[in-house]
Amino acid sequence: MAVVIYAVDRGSPAERAGILPGETLYSMNGNEICDVLDYRFYETEQELSLLLGSKEGERRTVKIRKGQYQPIGLGFETYLMDRQHSCRNKCVFCFIDQLPKGLRESLYFKDDDSRLSFLFGNYITLTNLSQHEADRIISMHISPINVSVHTTNPELRVKMMGNRFAGESLRHLYRFAQAGVKLNCQLVLCHGWNDGEELERTLKDLLALYPSVQSVALVPLGVTRFREGLTPLTPYDAETAAQVVDAAERWGQDMLRLHGERVCYAADEFYLKAKRPLPPAAFYGAFDQLENGVGLVASFQEEFLDALEEFPGDDACREYTFATGVSFAPFLEELLDALHRKCHNLKYRVVPIRNRFFGESINVAGLVTGCDLIGQLEGSQLGDALFLPSSMLRHEGDLFLDGTSLDEVERRLGVRTVTVPDDGCELLNLIVGSE
Repeated sequence: MAVVIYAVDRGSPAERAGILPGETLYSMNGNEICDVLDYRFYETEQELSLLLGSKEGERRTVKIRKGQYQPIGLGFETYLMDRQHSCRNKCVFCFIDQLPKGLRESLYFKDDDSRLSFLFGNYITLTNLSQHEADRIISMHISPINVSVHTTNPELRVKMMGNRFAGESLRHLYRFAQAGVKLNCQLVLCHGWNDGEELERTLKDLLALYPSVQSVALVPLGVTRFREGLTPLTPYDAETAAQVVDAAERWGQDMLRLHGERVCYAADEFYLKAKRPLPPAAFYGAFDQLENGVGLVASFQEEFLDALEEFPGDDACREYTFATGVSFAPFLEELLDALHRKCHNLKYRVVPIRNRFFGESINVAGLVTGCDLIGQLEGSQLGDALFLPSSMLRHEGDLFLDGTSLDEVERRLGVRTVTVPDDGCELLNLIVGSE
C-alpha cells in the first residue's frame, strides 16, 4: 500500500529535499507506509530514506537528515491518510441507534478505529482489528489502547454486541496484555445482562491482567426516548446502581491493597443514581477514565477550589447565568457559593437544563441540545453572560447536537455566551477575568 502526498510544508526538511505534492510515499527506511501510525512512528528517526513514486510511475529515493522528533513536513488528504474504520457491531445498548433522524450527519457514524484509540482516546471493540493492526500495536508498543470490553464471557459478548466474532476477538486483549501494552477498559453495563455475576467474572478476568490493564470503568447504558423497535433495556435505579458501586469499590479496594492502585472505578453517574456521595479526587489516582465520567466531578471541583485558594477576591460587579446538565448543577452551585464568599458582588444563577429532546433520564451536559437550551431560557433575565460547558458543542465549538448554532442561541436569548472546557481552573479564570 502507498499514500499520495497532498502538500509539502514550506521550509520543511521535505521541501529542502525536493519532495513534491502529488508524489506517492511508499516506504520510510524500508518500512511500508499505510497510514498515519506508520508515518508518525517512523518519522521520528533522524536519518530517513524515503521511497517515492511519480504520477508517471517512476520511483526515486530521497535522503533526509533532521532532528529526531522534527516533522518531515508532508501533508495528506486526510489526517488518517486513509478512510476511518467504521463499527461492524450491532450492540444492544448502542447510543447512536437511539438517535432520531435529522441531527448532524457525522453523529450517525460509528467509528471503531484502533488508530483513533491511540491518537484521540477513542474506544475500540477489537472486532474490527486485523491481524496486521494487532501485530503493529505490539511491535510499535502503542500505549495506551482504550478497549470497550463490556464482558469477558465470549458467548455473552457475541449476544450483546451482535457480532459473531465478538467473543473470538478477545484474544487481542489478552495478547496485548501479555506484550505489556497498557489498556484502559470500558464496561457499558446493562442491567440483567452483564452486571451481577457476569460483572464479577469480567472484573476477575480483567484485573488479573494488571499492570497491563491500568484502569477499568463501569459505565451505565444511556436510554433515550427513541428506543422504539430496539432490544428492551431497563435503566439503573438507586438499588441496582448501588450494587454496581459496591462491586467496583470492593474490587478496587482489593487492588489497592495488593498493588497500591485502585484500577477499578464506577462512573460518577452510578454514584448519583445510587444517591451515594462522590469520592474525593484522591480516590481516582491518575484519572485515567475522565472521558467516561469517572471522577469528572471530583477533578473539576479540585481544580476550581485549588485555583480559588490562590485568588484573593475582588469587589467587581458581575451577573452571570450558568446552564449545565441536571446531574452537575448542584455541584456547580456549591463551587459558585464558595466563589461568592470572595466576590460579594457576584450575582449568579445556575439553571439545570432538562433534556426534553432525548428524554429526562439523560441528564449530562454533553447531551443538552440547543433547542432545549433556548426553550428553557428564552425570555429569562440572564445577566451579562451565559456560561455553557464546551461539551454541549461539537469540537469546532459552533453547533449543538441538534444542529442549532451557538450564534442562534446568542441571538434568541439576547446574551453573550462563554463556553467553558471541562476544567475547574478555567471556569474560575473565565468568571473573574471575563471582562
